[in-house]
Amino acid sequence: MPPLSPSDNRLAAIDIGSNSCLLAMARSDGTRVQLLSHRKEAIRLGSALDAEGMLSLEAMQRGWACLERYAQVLGDLPRHRVRAVATQTLREAANRQIFLVRGQHILGCAIEVIDGEEEARLIYRGVAQTLPSRQQRRLVVDIGGRSTELCLGQQRQVLQARSFAFGSVTWAMRHFASGELSAQAMAQAESAVAQMLAPQALLFAASQWDHAYGSSGTAGAIVKVLAHAPNAATGWITREGLDWLHAQLLRAGHVDRVNMDGLKEELRPMIGGGVSVMRAIFSCLGIERMRVTHGALRHGVLYELAQRLDIQARSPSQEASIRKNPAGA
Repeated sequence: MPPLSPSDNRLAAIDIGSNSCLLAMARSDGTRVQLLSHRKEAIRLGSALDAEGMLSLEAMQRGWACLERYAQVLGDLPRHRVRAVATQTLREAANRQIFLVRGQHILGCAIEVIDGEEEARLIYRGVAQTLPSRQQRRLVVDIGGRSTELCLGQQRQVLQARSFAFGSVTWAMRHFASGELSAQAMAQAESAVAQMLAPQALLFAASQWDHAYGSSGTAGAIVKVLAHAPNAATGWITREGLDWLHAQLLRAGHVDRVNMDGLKEELRPMIGGGVSVMRAIFSCLGIERMRVTHGALRHGVLYELAQRLDIQARSPSQEASIRKNPAGA
């Protein structure tokens, strides 16, 4: 690969999720990554899988249209400087190859369908890059549309990473399909999460970490609503705040009557699913408060892409020097 010119140091990450598709653009000088721009579009793939695991053509077309817009944003950026990943919905979709073939043609680069543990690892990497370098152990929780990732780490090292097949979209469809937000439905939704978490709960229990962080989708949606709650702590999800939010949903009684400041209209049908999953995780893992961060999967993808490109761009003599004196790397 020829060396990069000084002006050719841009890179991009695309995250094709169950509810949204995200594009992050950045620059890398080999030592740090500077974020330039961020785009997000709702493509709602996660709610378009049928009972046989087939993704609808309409949903695929929404995804392709989004990727066409992103391809225009990428412009002439060399495609080896772009990494696109897809998560739970395309892991599950029996006909994912149809989406992938056309999507890759549109973007001009590969789309990797990453497994759950790789997704969790990259999420932790993205979050860790946004936090101070300290020795405390960190729990990172990422509730997406069709999966939830739990990551335990210290500084930038991942110690445990697990993915679970529940999320805001799947739980909304399974437990709140009619839109009714009853105490019984909420309790059943939380109990179902607890049963799935139970075999792994000790790995991520409060005794294993010092600080808890929420990443991406559901955590971001909840913290925006909680900013309008009594005694709100900006940027934090607390057990008290979740109890308040739970009470608001039960008072509304149906998603059509949910009207809360900070909640986007497109997320209203999924709020019961997202809140039930978050409450269950708080209860099962002994979380009292969680800081919501801006770090996410796309940032982990960007940082690792920058690292890989830096290694590829080094001359053999540089590589030999680094191997001989790793402290100077």
